[in-house]
Amino acid sequence: MRNLWAALFVFLFATGCTNVKTEDVNLIPLPAELTMLNGQFVLNADAKIYYAQPELAVAATYLQEHILKQTGFSLSVVEGADAGKNISLLLNSELGEKDQYALTVNDKGVCLEGSNPRGVILGIQTIRQLLPQSNTEGKSSIGMQAMIVKDEPAWEWRGMMMDDARHFFDKEEVKRFLDMMALYKFNKFHWHLTDDQGWRVEIKKYPLLTENGAWRTYNKHDRTCMKYAKNEHNPDYELPEKRLRPVENDTIVEYGGFYTQEDIREVIAYAADRGIDVIPEVDMPGHFSAAIKVYPELACFNQASWGRTFSAPICPGKDATLQFCKDVYAEIFELFPYPYIHMGADEVEKDNWLKCPNCKARIKKEKLKDEKELQSWFVKEMKAFFDGNGKKLIGWDEIIEGGLPEGAVVMFWRPWAPTAVDVATSKHSEVILTPNSHYYFDFKQDDQTLFRVYDFDPVPEGLTDEQKKYILGVQANSWAEYIPSYQRLEYMVMPRMAALSEVAWNYSKREEWNKFYQRLIPHFSRWDVMKINYRPLDLKGSYLNNAFIGSTEVTWNNPLPNISIYYTTDGSIPTKESTLYTGPFTINETTDFTLRFYRPDGTAADIIKMSYRKEEYRSADKPENVEQGLALAWHEGIARKCEEIEKLPLKQNYVVDGIVVPEDVNRKRGLIYSGYIKIDKDGVYTFTLGSDDGSMLYVGDDVVVDNDGPHGPVTISGQKALAAGYQPITLYYFDMNNGGFISLKVLDSDGNEIELSGDRLWHTPH
Repeated sequence: MRNLWAALFVFLFATGCTNVKTEDVNLIPLPAELTMLNGQFVLNADAKIYYAQPELAVAATYLQEHILKQTGFSLSVVEGADAGKNISLLLNSELGEKDQYALTVNDKGVCLEGSNPRGVILGIQTIRQLLPQSNTEGKSSIGMQAMIVKDEPAWEWRGMMMDDARHFFDKEEVKRFLDMMALYKFNKFHWHLTDDQGWRVEIKKYPLLTENGAWRTYNKHDRTCMKYAKNEHNPDYELPEKRLRPVENDTIVEYGGFYTQEDIREVIAYAADRGIDVIPEVDMPGHFSAAIKVYPELACFNQASWGRTFSAPICPGKDATLQFCKDVYAEIFELFPYPYIHMGADEVEKDNWLKCPNCKARIKKEKLKDEKELQSWFVKEMKAFFDGNGKKLIGWDEIIEGGLPEGAVVMFWRPWAPTAVDVATSKHSEVILTPNSHYYFDFKQDDQTLFRVYDFDPVPEGLTDEQKKYILGVQANSWAEYIPSYQRLEYMVMPRMAALSEVAWNYSKREEWNKFYQRLIPHFSRWDVMKINYRPLDLKGSYLNNAFIGSTEVTWNNPLPNISIYYTTDGSIPTKESTLYTGPFTINETTDFTLRFYRPDGTAADIIKMSYRKEEYRSADKPENVEQGLALAWHEGIARKCEEIEKLPLKQNYVVDGIVVPEDVNRKRGLIYSGYIKIDKDGVYTFTLGSDDGSMLYVGDDVVVDNDGPHGPVTISGQKALAAGYQPITLYYFDMNNGGFISLKVLDSDGNEIELSGDRLWHTPH
């Protein structure tokens, strides 16, 4: 087989390369090696799909189904060697030990080789992207560009997580999610099946877990989603009626749902056909109140309760509780055939353990120091049970606290625990990188989100080459507190999933951002056909707060030609009966716009509120006795709004050369930067403020950027007309103890960035 591949390779290079550029085929993720050639393969309904080995029968049928969907051609599937002018699938172990594949397209046909069946499935995703997405009615043939692809993933673990506990998605919706994952070559589906808000997997030994534990009356997340649905006229936030059931003579409505074990097996089989492993998470010892609610004896004091921040956990001091946990996992082990099983072990509020006589007795008996070591003891007990059943335990990075169990897999999610990856890999524990700063896809999106996902290096600095061997890969998580419908899930995930696929597949070989962005744009048309409820790309060159002198031309540069923009100026929610944007127009008065993007199928994206303020140049101040740098006041504590920062105790004052956080400022921080920015010439200046959590920027008494409130990384831009001279600025920023960030950029009227340091920044010393 290797000689056949070599012969094809030589022949195709002899035909010469083509002028077609690699970016013209718009593949995501971009293959490791891609060579464009002259010519094409003409695919028509007479072609056949040949598979050389019996274990490729499923892959051949999978390809057959997608060719039918995308072209309308119903190709025959034949076991055996290709007879020419067809598509052939075959295994070639000499390609390597990973999930490699090699794809050759020329006028003779399509040859796809894989190092194993999963390699072939990965190559099929490339073929899918080379074909048109829609059924090409009336066409008798379709040309596929000639090329050679030799490809393999940078990382073994390319994961996506779905949270079914907070809001439930049925098995058909899970399958749609798996289809999206497969198209972009993800191979690990992390299925978060249990939490405080619901138990979603049937455990036959404990039927109350799903009979009652899978259901709840409306909680604060449900009510918030319902408010969004009403106030924003957004059906994506509505709780699906199929998730509701009436109880107590129809006087109360409960929300919920669960998977039977047969549903689980069906999803696992569906995923396997697409080259995806299903990794279940049954969270314990915390995040367990859905189970404690129906089996209260699992808790320290025989009831479900809530602590200061999180739910009260199970009682590890009771032998019966340990047996319950093992019984649950015994059924999970039977259902899920893959080695990795996630047990959570995060955000455990241990106050009850300090008061519980059973826990105290356990600490004494096992000669543990404290409640942290009690948690570690519990994780080690469960890991021993996992080991005995041939399973690998995954835990969130909190499992390091109190002593990392040898051989446990760490899922790193807390950037504010920066040593976790170093500690785990130095102990030869495998690590999956899923930092919430970049890879929590339930976080709000802005015009910088995609770039942050694509450009971010998830591997912490300072790791040795030996340590890096223990990095399994990357994963994005979509926590569903505010994702009540599958449509909303797609909106939060796409297009971020496509950007992450490049990181997961190529990592250090990623192209520059602009090239990826251009490859990405055609995929939106593909998603239109697939009925994916994606978030449209942001407008180019427009801001939420715009300023102008005299009059201005309103230009909304939309990078997606299939998107329509409807808008209002009276504050009402735009509909398709509102004004349609058809091109630039001029305004000469302050105007507030409410915009809404509509996809070709008529579905709408989130509303956007954008203001254009007519201003005069703000006169410069004339401060005396100024010194370089900004004054910075650190107020220690936790705020939830910028206005609360000054109420926190003042810890220390600094002078800083830029918007920086001094090293000795801890994460419980509210910061106030104040002083002046020296402006060279009159003009409209653009301020871009990014933060995690909230921030606000004032110029004088005017709010220029409002990025307030608790949130993940969000960047917002605003404009202000400023006269030359000293302009007073005040910047408020708070971080709710999660290792956030603060960033400010300023552009002049010509779009040039002003460096915020040196003689640009001044303050009046006290």
